[in-house]
Amino acid sequence: MAARLVGRCCWRHLAAISCGPGPASRLRASGRPPPPLPRASLHAPGPAADGASAKERPEEGGGAEHRALRELVEAAAGPRELLELSEVPGLSSNQASLVISRLSWLAAEQKLEAQSILQDHRFRQLVGVMDSQISQVWNNTLVNVLKSLYSLGMQSSSREMQSVEHEVLWRLRRLTFRQLASLAEFLATRPEKESSKLLSEVIRKLELRWTELEGTRTVVALISKVGHISPALMDHLEDKALELAEQFSPEDIRKITLALAYQNRRCVPLLRALSYHLLQKHVELSLGTLTDLIFAYGKLNFHQPQVFQKIAADLHPHVATMTPVEVTRCIRSFALLKWLSLPLFEAIAQYALDNAKQLSVAHLCSIILSFARLNFQPSGSEDFFNMVHEELRGQLGSLEPQLLTDLVWSLCVLQQAKPHYLQRVLAPDFHARLQGDPSPKAQTLRVKLAHINATAKLESPEYQGPFLPADVLGAAGPPGDRASQLQGSLREALAGVLGGQDKGRFDVPTVYGWRIDAEVVVNGENKPLPVKDFAAPHLLHAEGTKPLPPGARRVAFLRWEFPNFSNRSKDLLGRYAMARRHIQAAGFLVVDVPHYEFLELKLERQRAAYLRDKLSKAVAKELAS
Repeated sequence: MAARLVGRCCWRHLAAISCGPGPASRLRASGRPPPPLPRASLHAPGPAADGASAKERPEEGGGAEHRALRELVEAAAGPRELLELSEVPGLSSNQASLVISRLSWLAAEQKLEAQSILQDHRFRQLVGVMDSQISQVWNNTLVNVLKSLYSLGMQSSSREMQSVEHEVLWRLRRLTFRQLASLAEFLATRPEKESSKLLSEVIRKLELRWTELEGTRTVVALISKVGHISPALMDHLEDKALELAEQFSPEDIRKITLALAYQNRRCVPLLRALSYHLLQKHVELSLGTLTDLIFAYGKLNFHQPQVFQKIAADLHPHVATMTPVEVTRCIRSFALLKWLSLPLFEAIAQYALDNAKQLSVAHLCSIILSFARLNFQPSGSEDFFNMVHEELRGQLGSLEPQLLTDLVWSLCVLQQAKPHYLQRVLAPDFHARLQGDPSPKAQTLRVKLAHINATAKLESPEYQGPFLPADVLGAAGPPGDRASQLQGSLREALAGVLGGQDKGRFDVPTVYGWRIDAEVVVNGENKPLPVKDFAAPHLLHAEGTKPLPPGARRVAFLRWEFPNFSNRSKDLLGRYAMARRHIQAAGFLVVDVPHYEFLELKLERQRAAYLRDKLSKAVAKELAS
């Protein structure tokens, strides 16, 4: 009893003088030898001494002597004070591990040179003390010292490092789930591959013990940092996140949705639950959370209109202070989701006008491409596009062919393509590089060039050439869409209205890069004529030669599916609005057949009556104009 009392008094005295130049040097300066540390009282008693590990004793606390050392370690302001503790006689492996962990933390906090610490003989002495009785190190301290040695950059080939890794592997079964999760998070973010074996074992243990998972912080961390490594573990994490969805903060929801987006995991039940609870919290979201959320929803193509409304409304006041990167990231995500918020897009257009000199060409292109996808025209479109043309002057040559094609195509959608834009992408040397390339990317570019060529012919009377040659237009034939219910029903109903398949053409590819769902020629009394008898300059390969008789009209029936419209809107997206314009400019009378009208009609006679009525109204509208 007296010996323990003396030991405690010595440690209190040591703690009191720890603010000096260093604990060991202060003890030497006192003229007395430093008191030996009562090692038995600092180690886990009983089974730990027999090599069974320190699981049996709580790892927090550990006696007054251990608390005194912990206070000394935490009070150290620099590595010198910590390294001097290596000279204190009787330092235990557990205490040395605490000092090493604190050294690693200080090195990261103060941005110290880790190599100088590793080469210090006092640090090597600490590592030696830790390694000498590593089985006595508490579980939590062992996990921390492993992470500390990795952070300091100790070589995995060193004997001490391998000893720590081996001890951790040996104890994995006895670590708590929280300790396993902490270790997995750390190892998963390491760029080195030396710890891959340890990481795979840790993840295997997490997969087996996932039912022990609790707490939102652990769930969020594992989903964000470890889930991409193990799909099996990620399945369990998603189930647990669904169970805890109500408890997640907006920051937790941001991290989870981002992780799902980066892993391309479209877990619809979890996304719905997170969206619901996000709306229920009624809190103001930070700018970073807003931009990350809309990015994640866009990447996953997950539509949640109430969330989009909230994000758009909350983003609107921030637009003026956003960076160009944040603005373009945000607007591209909304464009991917086909969600048009007029106040937000007007604010972004004004932002582009106010910050034209800060926007790079790539940023400006992203804004134009997004506007074109949603067919958005700013209220001050003249000022906006004058700025765009001014900023793009002399910059077209620096753009990659794909970006240049997308830019000019988008300007065609917005009806802002000047002749010099058209000349650059329709020049023979530009499209020659695509010939013979069978890749989907090249095919997409050829189709867009056909659309640009159609704009040059049909909507740009001042443009004099060049134009795409016939062989390029033939190779740019638009791919046919997959058969849909609307397509099949429309064709069947039209065959009944026309009195036979020979009175019309169906799924017609054109030289303009668009497909017409059904083409009909009607006389002055709206009676169908044999369409194949007449010359058709819009076809890739002509069939008939007769000119249209007086009073006859070409009619194009265009079906509009659900994906052709903006989200929760009856406004066509820019691509389909341009298709309609081009077909109309080519001399067709356009009859629109939207899905939300035609599919509501269940009987064949109803659909036939609907098509006759639509045709009559289109003819009457043309005569009245």
